[in-house]
Amino acid sequence: MLTKAQFLEPLAALRTDQAVVATMGVVRPWGRISSSDLDFASADSAMGHAADLALGVAMAQPDRRVICLNGDGSMLMSLGTMATIVESRVKNLVLFVVVNGTYEITGNQRTPGSGTIDFAAMATATGFPRVYRFENGDEYQVTLAEVLSGEGPV
Repeated sequence: MLTKAQFLEPLAALRTDQAVVATMGVVRPWGRISSSDLDFASADSAMGHAADLALGVAMAQPDRRVICLNGDGSMLMSLGTMATIVESRVKNLVLFVVVNGTYEITGNQRTPGSGTIDFAAMATATGFPRVYRFENGDEYQVTLAEVLSGEGPV
């Protein structure tokens, strides 16, 4: 499992002019390493809506890549958004689902299906053309530039 630092620091290093929508457990760590005007911290009261917000930004800004840093608890609250993203045919959206098995921001309550939900399989099943899964930081760092380039949704 990647730590937040192993996930966010390489992303910040490669980030250029992409809009970043971050939610819940990654909002504060991302805010410590990025101060871009293109960052949107979707925290606390927006649980479950980062992916649909990022989709709206991607649709409104088709020439700008949009990166969504979503949590597993938030993604569980809006699984239908994956199908909506694919059906929208946006090519500029990269959706990351950070899996920690808890609703971290509200007190670390265990998420339903923790340890058994396969978000990569769900993304594939809903039609995402490119899907990645990372278990360690080295593999992630080597592949991240590929994840961020090319057509999406990813």
